Amino acid sequence: MSVAVPIVLSALAMSAIVAVRYMLASAGFAFATRLKHRDLYAGLDPQIRLEIGWSLVSALIYGIPAGVVAWGWQERGWTQIYTDVHAYPLWYVPVSILAYLFAHDTWFYWSHRWMHWPRIFRAAHAVHHASRPPTAWAAMSFHPWEALTGAIVIPALVFLIPIHVGALATVLSIMTIMGVSNHMGWEMFPRWMVRGGVGHWLITATHHQRHHDQYNCNYGLYFRFWDRLCGTDKGLGDFNKNAHFNKNAAV
Repeated sequence: MSVAVPIVLSALAMSAIVAVRYMLASAGFAFATRLKHRDLYAGLDPQIRLEIGWSLVSALIYGIPAGVVAWGWQERGWTQIYTDVHAYPLWYVPVSILAYLFAHDTWFYWSHRWMHWPRIFRAAHAVHHASRPPTAWAAMSFHPWEALTGAIVIPALVFLIPIHVGALATVLSIMTIMGVSNHMGWEMFPRWMVRGGVGHWLITATHHQRHHDQYNCNYGLYFRFWDRLCGTDKGLGDFNKNAHFNKNAAV
């Protein structure tokens, strides 16, 4: 059998996994939104259908490099993914998770700023910002060119930074949960957390919503580090005045 066949099958399998992960996470947070803020997505069904459509295309794009990497790890041992938790000191497991998150956040911040250059924005990133307001279904609603910039990050990192397979699963779970929760239009974390030390450094829906409102600030994915360092952090603002951000948000 040609080596291309298992690679293609691996890519298709990973695309399916990404799509199912997206559907489950987004559906879960959308259901929570309906329970807590019943009318928040009222009248947005056409928009949500577009978000789902773009997201499923993105899932296919994300799955291709992930599938190639999965095949290379299992069949050729190409990557730095390891399965023996004692191959490195136990303290390295959380360190590797933070390293991946910071590296991903760094790539996202700078590629995201680039996506806001007018010509690039019109060609690709406008698809994501067409969600007004963003919903729990919008986290992967990207133009294919933008999806490609996001799809290569984690697959590239597994060739560079050793990581336990369970730690990698944790990174992917955090990526999915934060991506969905930061777009769902209301703040699920309590005021003391968002306004306290945790919210000072971590991005939640309150912080990211301001990016969707003003476009020229709050570009980060997980952390506020690069926004603060580069002067693009405009904080949390007062979303009680924003009709699209629920008045009960923790701001």
